[in-house]
Amino acid sequence: MTETSSLEAAEKKTSAPTPSPLQNYLLAALSPDVQERLFPQLELVHFPLGKVLYESGDTLRHVYFPTDAIVSLLYVMEDGASAEISVVGNEGVVGVALFMGGESTPSRAVTQSAGHAYRLTGPKLKEEFNRHGDMLHLLLRYTQSLITQMAQTAVCNRHHTIDQQLCRWLLLSMDRLLGNQLTMTQELIANMLGVRREGVTEAAGKLQKLGVIQYNRGHITVLDRARLEELSCECYAVVRRETDRLLPHVAYKRNQLRSGKN
Repeated sequence: MTETSSLEAAEKKTSAPTPSPLQNYLLAALSPDVQERLFPQLELVHFPLGKVLYESGDTLRHVYFPTDAIVSLLYVMEDGASAEISVVGNEGVVGVALFMGGESTPSRAVTQSAGHAYRLTGPKLKEEFNRHGDMLHLLLRYTQSLITQMAQTAVCNRHHTIDQQLCRWLLLSMDRLLGNQLTMTQELIANMLGVRREGVTEAAGKLQKLGVIQYNRGHITVLDRARLEELSCECYAVVRRETDRLLPHVAYKRNQLRSGKN
């Protein structure tokens, strides 16, 4: 690449619009006075695909509010095998152990879909949390929805087929993206679901033959979401209903975006 083309590439990168904190549904749901206190304390960070935010047992020093990134929370076994227990995107926050009092967690947080997040230090979060206002109640409700997702994922991994698990995983991911495309290799999906790569290859092939998805070199496009929901087990619907019940602003914002309203 020439010096001129490198400069042009850098200019294109820097000219991209800066994500707004309001793209995260939790931050957008805070009252104006809380936003006025918190937003100046937020730091924008970029998460490339595969970036590890924290490892098992790490002391958490920040929480992260994704805007267009998706983060997977994984449990990793001693032999290196892993399985996803939940996924966090623009509806939530990464690092609940910090404000729940544990300060650390046995899970690992890894970027599943590249993008951005706003980072807030532990002391600043706790300062707002201890006001017993919007932030406290909102984050506690979000934590309950996250626990529901973790519990349902455990049940799904035990009782449902790889085909159903893949449908659930794709739907949860699509809920946290503005479009219908996801960049993810079958090997990474297998690591997320805790299954063999061959199983994911077979399941993805079935969905592609049905015209539900298109998969090409790590790029997944969902062509028929309604059919994807039909093929999924009940686990996706359970998580979706509970999230909408506990965090109605998430459902409202999601519907706004899908209808083309900002």
